[in-house]
Amino acid sequence: MSLSQTEFQSLEQLPEEELLGQALRTLKGRVAIVSSFGAESAVLLALAAKADPSVPVFFLDTKRHFSETLAYRDVLSARLGLTNVRTIGPREKSLEDRDPQDQLAAFDPDACCALRKVEPLDLVLPDFDVWITGRKRNQAQTRSRLQLVEREDNGQVKLNPLANWTPERIGDAMSEWGLPPHPLVAQGYTSIGCAPCTRAIRSGEDGRAGRWAGLAKTECGIHRPA
Repeated sequence: MSLSQTEFQSLEQLPEEELLGQALRTLKGRVAIVSSFGAESAVLLALAAKADPSVPVFFLDTKRHFSETLAYRDVLSARLGLTNVRTIGPREKSLEDRDPQDQLAAFDPDACCALRKVEPLDLVLPDFDVWITGRKRNQAQTRSRLQLVEREDNGQVKLNPLANWTPERIGDAMSEWGLPPHPLVAQGYTSIGCAPCTRAIRSGEDGRAGRWAGLAKTECGIHRPA
């Protein structure tokens, strides 16, 4: 089952500041969050916890994360009182068959992302009509036209309630709400993915320039360029 056209239009017509809370309250059981527990994840998760701390929050453990990210997931979940954080990842048999030496990313990064991110999510997201992301327009040129409410080709709806938020607004909210930062932010990491494929950004670069640096790749395959 997917959202009816009436339900979809109702979400589209909501004021930006009401979108997340209304979706979690009125679509309970039909909506999930996908979070990287990265540099700017705390604000979205804090807003979600306020509306419904039991909302399913999926975290993709790719087996290549920074240790700081795994620790941050646990610290932030406890701090916010999130009660339904679900860690998912690639099947061990798939890793053994397709990336036994953990070298796939070096010669086919798209295949690595498919194995470790896209396929695990494809197993769980069909259970939900709506999923929520923390994507923002300012993060990269490829996200500059991001909409608050998107209808996917498969009929699912994707919500991006922070699409219009700037880094300054994110920072102000984190300070005001006393949210702990990801430990790597202080080292210049503004977008944090797998450790071997992520670096700190340099002066003048956009926020996602440290992801797959040196490659034409800009998304892992979970999201399409907006």
